[in-house]
Amino acid sequence: MNIVVFRVLKLGDLLCTVPAFRALRRAFPKAHITLMGMPWAAAFVERYAAYIDAFLHFPGYPGLPEQQVSLHEVQAFLTTVKKSKIDLLLQLQGDGSIVNELLEQFGAPLLAGFCQPGDRRAAKRNFLVYPAHLHEIHRHLALLQQLSIPAAGDELEFPLCPKDFAEFEAVKERLPATGYLCIHPGASVPQRQWPPRYFARLADHFAAKGYAIVLTGTPAERALTATVADMMRAPATDLAGATTLGSMGVLLSRAKGMVTNCTGVSHLATALKLRSVVISMDGEPHRWGPLDHQLHRTIDWTVCNDYETVVAAAERLFEDPSNS
Repeated sequence: MNIVVFRVLKLGDLLCTVPAFRALRRAFPKAHITLMGMPWAAAFVERYAAYIDAFLHFPGYPGLPEQQVSLHEVQAFLTTVKKSKIDLLLQLQGDGSIVNELLEQFGAPLLAGFCQPGDRRAAKRNFLVYPAHLHEIHRHLALLQQLSIPAAGDELEFPLCPKDFAEFEAVKERLPATGYLCIHPGASVPQRQWPPRYFARLADHFAAKGYAIVLTGTPAERALTATVADMMRAPATDLAGATTLGSMGVLLSRAKGMVTNCTGVSHLATALKLRSVVISMDGEPHRWGPLDHQLHRTIDWTVCNDYETVVAAAERLFEDPSNS
């Protein structure tokens, strides 16, 4: 059986599909499962080889903002994919308003996924009206349940491999010898960034309590982490742009905790069972916040935009021995 999962999105979005991939593998242990996604996701497939067998690069499509589109490449891709033998094509790309008609052209005998209310597909058992009220993880599991595929847990995973530890050696000597907190101030959208002055103030608060502070981020976020470091009174180790995804995983696995407003990194912390405080800037913590409320605290900044509330939540989480 050849199963293809269509999800052309970034790290946090794909981490939320891990429970769905786990359920698929348990239900179809001998199936050939392919992820169709963005180029970077080839590395994701390698990491989750226990659940996913192959990667197929999707060249983009008008209306999907994640990558530039070449209509010539899209047409060539359609010609190729129509020749493949897909038994089940799963659309996990939001409510399907942009991609469902495209995916119908792939020629799969069974296309399943999400659709909008009133869509002609809503009457079909293999489509589920997009359940906006559910967490992103549970949304996918609800679709699989409708297809009679039972869930295999909703926990996230991020397996670490020898390459990750080898890459970690490049930054290990820059880390403080004592326990450290990771502060990750970046976000994929600038409007979803907690003010740098608050990150700096919070970092100084915990530095005064004896924590070493490590700033993390992508290469594009170096200016942001430098700003946070400049605003701080205490010293900080700035590793923005210095880590790979794998070495970032090792870094977080050894940290005492993390504060962030980035959903992608918060899912990584969840998978690694690292205590974290997540400041939700988009008003959707019910959709993206960590499911484990024992190890993680999510603050909805659109409802409670009070710095002291964040500090109090972080203190309870990081300093309560019962959370160790």
